[in-house]
Amino acid sequence: MNNALKKLGRLSKLALLTTTATIVAIGTIGAASAKAEICPGNSKALGVGRTIEIDTTGGPGFGLQQYRAYDFLKKGEVVLTFDDGPLPGPTRRILKALRNHCTKAIFFPVGKLAAGYPEVLREAIKDGHTIGSHTFNHLDLKKNAKKAVAQIESGFSTVKVAMGQPGAPFFRFPYLRDSKETIKYLGKRNIAVFSMDFDSYDFKIRSPKKLLKRVKRKLNEKGKGILLMHDINKTTAKTLPAILEYLQKEGYTIVHLKAKSPIETIAQYDTAAKKKVMGLDATAGNRPMSSIMRTVE
Repeated sequence: MNNALKKLGRLSKLALLTTTATIVAIGTIGAASAKAEICPGNSKALGVGRTIEIDTTGGPGFGLQQYRAYDFLKKGEVVLTFDDGPLPGPTRRILKALRNHCTKAIFFPVGKLAAGYPEVLREAIKDGHTIGSHTFNHLDLKKNAKKAVAQIESGFSTVKVAMGQPGAPFFRFPYLRDSKETIKYLGKRNIAVFSMDFDSYDFKIRSPKKLLKRVKRKLNEKGKGILLMHDINKTTAKTLPAILEYLQKEGYTIVHLKAKSPIETIAQYDTAAKKKVMGLDATAGNRPMSSIMRTVE
């Protein structure tokens, strides 16, 4: 067994597809031509280079900024992640940009916004993106330790009710502020924790030109990694098409992370979430508009 495979053997939390001897767990689209074929209207689409299925047992951590056990990305591979949504305007613009490239991302929504805009999350799940959670109120859990469990569980339950199905057991701490107690709790709940490898700083940058410049610089410095962005940010929504175009042009590939099993939410938080979600039943948005209304005059 060569050194590369020995390293992969240590990634016990990642599901491996033994027939390929790689950490691709569900499927791989290797050639650019293959990507183009599955993305109508965009012959230069990014697509998805490979999809990795994660076994979240024990609460593994990802993102070398904080959690360095699993350095699983190859050079040139990028994981797109978005925090703090959903908001109809910018989130839908981001979904459109991703759709135009037939590529996938992980969204870490805030429960409060998921309750207010459930239809936007349903669009994201319909497009095949992975949906985790980012607490209910975006509280700093290191400062609000007594509220941590409720914030974590309410976030996941509200996302579940909003989408009409459970999301992935993927969690990102607000402000990336973890603690030994919360890490331990997430481990017991078999919820994976996500940090990042580089930050777009889109929460500070208000110029699309400057945001693109920073992302390019960090990509060149790191060569690969989990990219942190925010789907509530209008500047991010405006800049994402250019970011995706740059990734494709420079030969980067997108890795899509999925969970082996969905989150197992807790009944009491599910019940509370049902009172918060303002949207319709999950099936209500699946009918085409033509079947619901027609022009009579």
